[in-house]
Amino acid sequence: MNLRRPLRERLRGSNGEGVLLPGQGQGRRRISMVESFNYAVEGIIHVLRTHRNMRIHFLASVTVLVLALVLGVSRLELIVLLLSVSFVLIAEMINSAIEAAIDVATSSFDPLAKLAKDIAAGAVLIASINAVVVGYLVFSGQVQDRGSNLIDRLRDAPAKLTIIALALVVILVIVTKALTGRGTPLRGGLPSGHAAVAFACWMTVTQLLDPSEHRFLVSVIMLFVASLVAYSRIETGIHSALEVVYGSLLGAGVTLFVFQIFG
Repeated sequence: MNLRRPLRERLRGSNGEGVLLPGQGQGRRRISMVESFNYAVEGIIHVLRTHRNMRIHFLASVTVLVLALVLGVSRLELIVLLLSVSFVLIAEMINSAIEAAIDVATSSFDPLAKLAKDIAAGAVLIASINAVVVGYLVFSGQVQDRGSNLIDRLRDAPAKLTIIALALVVILVIVTKALTGRGTPLRGGLPSGHAAVAFACWMTVTQLLDPSEHRFLVSVIMLFVASLVAYSRIETGIHSALEVVYGSLLGAGVTLFVFQIFG
């Protein structure tokens, strides 16, 4: 189908007769406000069910709002967070709608169709980056103040505890895989060894950071890197989500335990 043809022409059938549109022809009636609301909610539910990225954005939005309530952000900060969250969700839904419309309009490759999808995806990327920056500016100060006491207690732990903690993590991963009889030390099975080591490194770096105003930022960056490592194990199909979550908790938990008890 040629995307450059006028919409009115593309809505005609093969026999030249027009295609009946909603609200046209016999039985035309006005849609009530309740029905319009139901259709809108059905659209949101459909996107949540069928689009993984929308579920990720929705979960992140809920987490941000809960964190805002826990930390007690100001009214202005809450307004900015709500706008940023809404911006991301709206952009993702518009992107999904554009992709669906293009897939219906053409079944063959069209450079213009690809360009339209890329532009819509770029809009989602801009909205997501904006939300991350806003979230960092709002939460960084409060979370840094609340977490500074814990980091201060762990900061002076000797470096040898790092080696001990990482060794314990690796040993526990191998023992667990041996008990479950699934996977190898470097691939598959419960738990994910890569996720365990990645989160153990994140916890270690967080504990050994020097006291500075950038401590929280460095810790967040390390957490993001560890999360990417864990997510890559799911994306490649090597581990299930449960195996990755278990490995992440094992690595971070064992490292924190070692530094707390023996530090």
